[in-house]
Amino acid sequence: MLRTGALLPFVPSVAGAAVASLADVPAPPALAPAALAADNGWWSKVGALYDVTDEVAMLDNGYWGSMARPVVDAYARHVERVNSGNAYYGRLAFPDEYGAAHRAVAEALGVGRDEIVLTRGATEALHALIGGYNRLRPGDTVLCADLDYDNVITTVHWLRQRRGVNVVRIDLPEPATYQGLIDAYAQAMAQHPRLRMMILTHVSHRNGVVLPVAEIARMARERGIDVIVDTAHGFGQLDMRIPDLGADFAAINLHKWIGAPVGVGAVYIRRGRVRDIDPYMGEADGDNIATRVHTGTINFAAYLTVPLALQVHQRIGVANKQARLHRLRNRWVDAAREIDGIDVLASSDPRLTSAIAAFRLRGKRSVADNVALAKRLLQEHGVFVVMRDGLASGACVRVTPAIFTSEAQVDRLVTALRG
Repeated sequence: MLRTGALLPFVPSVAGAAVASLADVPAPPALAPAALAADNGWWSKVGALYDVTDEVAMLDNGYWGSMARPVVDAYARHVERVNSGNAYYGRLAFPDEYGAAHRAVAEALGVGRDEIVLTRGATEALHALIGGYNRLRPGDTVLCADLDYDNVITTVHWLRQRRGVNVVRIDLPEPATYQGLIDAYAQAMAQHPRLRMMILTHVSHRNGVVLPVAEIARMARERGIDVIVDTAHGFGQLDMRIPDLGADFAAINLHKWIGAPVGVGAVYIRRGRVRDIDPYMGEADGDNIATRVHTGTINFAAYLTVPLALQVHQRIGVANKQARLHRLRNRWVDAAREIDGIDVLASSDPRLTSAIAAFRLRGKRSVADNVALAKRLLQEHGVFVVMRDGLASGACVRVTPAIFTSEAQVDRLVTALRG
């Protein structure tokens, strides 16, 4: 006999295993975010929700974000459910549940459901926006910067081949200042009168600099220039929502700072602008944002887990997360600035600050130098960090704490740098 509603039961992956839930996430005490950031006792309770390796001090949390135990358990149950239900579940029950996930993401972003489509990540979202942007004409100019993601720069250069546009790359000032970043983009706009579209990386994956996106986007709008924002490292880490950016197009990641399973992101297109992005390879219905992405068969369980991941994120509080991450970042950055021979690539302006920052040994700018440094920190000190290249000033080592990172783990890095 068919179950009404075609809803199949969850099947725990381990019979009799304790299953974590949202109720296991500690509610934050009534403290301002800055005060709560220093409450190591409460953050240790939050950290206990994450089953993270203790083999190293994990300070490369920018690749993707670990899921909290309630999210892991829910994901496992969804995998079991999808696997057992197969097409019976996928065709009859999944569409409504996918709709609930889609609605939860739209609400968290502060936008309408008709303004987003879910993707497998920010890179897929950026491909849809950059590749589908149809207002370019031969001879127009597209702008990117050295802080942008590698594949974004590659995709922008693809436009040169396919659309006959000119690609201009600017090197942003280092050390970064708020006005200096604005001035760099203002100068580029003034120098290139045929500038039609530009990429703004909200939070750089290389050195963590936060662009003043809203101010730059306002200048661009006044000149008729469209902005595509890469907020893969912004949403979930910074206390913001998409309308705050002031841009009509954005790419979002949900498996970095929201803590959803790997393989979930979103495209944002402001209402009224969808026809400026082409449907994917001839998809029908030019007014439906869903036609701008064609993923094929998706990871059903990952999408189904998104609402709970958002609930965990919201229970902890994004302002609380941001304050804690800034405290951890500042703890090692401030100490490293005092160490002779260390160049810290991080702004002292809190408006430009994220969890991510970077450093290098003075004069050691090559990829090989910084790969070797990251390797030495791991092998000799048990500190896991990662080399990043692409900055105009050279390669560096990136440090990215997470909300489960302890101050002791950050201090281990500082001790290693002093040694």
